[in-house]
Amino acid sequence: MIKIGEWNHLEVVKEKDFGIYLAEKKYDDEEVLLPKKQVPAGTRMGDQLDVFIYRDSADRLIATTNHPIITMGELAVLKCVNVTGIGAFMDWGLEKDILLPFKEQTSKVREGQSYLVRMYEDRSKRLCVSMKVYAYLETQSPYKAGDSVSGTVFEFNQNLGAFVAVDNRYSALIPMKEIHSRINVGETVEARVANVREDGKLNLSLQKPIREQINNDSEMVYNIIESYGGTLPFNDKADKEVIEKEFGLSKNAFKRAVGHLLKEGKIQITEKNIIIK
Repeated sequence: MIKIGEWNHLEVVKEKDFGIYLAEKKYDDEEVLLPKKQVPAGTRMGDQLDVFIYRDSADRLIATTNHPIITMGELAVLKCVNVTGIGAFMDWGLEKDILLPFKEQTSKVREGQSYLVRMYEDRSKRLCVSMKVYAYLETQSPYKAGDSVSGTVFEFNQNLGAFVAVDNRYSALIPMKEIHSRINVGETVEARVANVREDGKLNLSLQKPIREQINNDSEMVYNIIESYGGTLPFNDKADKEVIEKEFGLSKNAFKRAVGHLLKEGKIQITEKNIIIK
């Protein structure tokens, strides 16, 4: 049986001016066309070829020797090339773009942006992709607390945080308490493993190890105060919303950075301001 969305090892059973027909074996009823421009030079009747099977613009099965970015059941990051009334079309490396239906999107999809998706076959036997990948991620990663990781954000929940596929493979979460600036679905994030949960899923932190983080935050805070002409129009007692908007830091992280600068003698704090010395 020829499998759609997968690589198939098939035999050349018929030759035509416009290409060759392939089947699992000679005299099989199920045949698929490999267009002439795809046929490897020197191919003859009875030869065996590895081809990828999908559907053309007329929804007919078609073979190709080109390599798609994603195959059935796999996860991959694809770029949106067009948003239409039925969903978004994604570039997967073949001539016909693949559909990401609206009902399979976990956030608004924008043209030119890339998203982590999984391929599936819909009820009409068409190949599509879905952003709903949570259930297909692995939970036993090789990572431990303190490790640096990279992953793709595939969903965002205002109550829980940002769901991330580490290495586009392992299930992870950046809790809301760790998020102090905008994170978009499809974004690649660099993070640190805060802890490994009992179920094997990872909790991530966007903060670096505390000493390194304080140094980085202090430098950033100092530079922003400089951009205000050396006088920040509020001090470390400001509302956390103000601090997050101006610095992208939690109030506690901001206070640690300010304390570090104060200890180094680089600033002074008044009742209303923070001033560079």
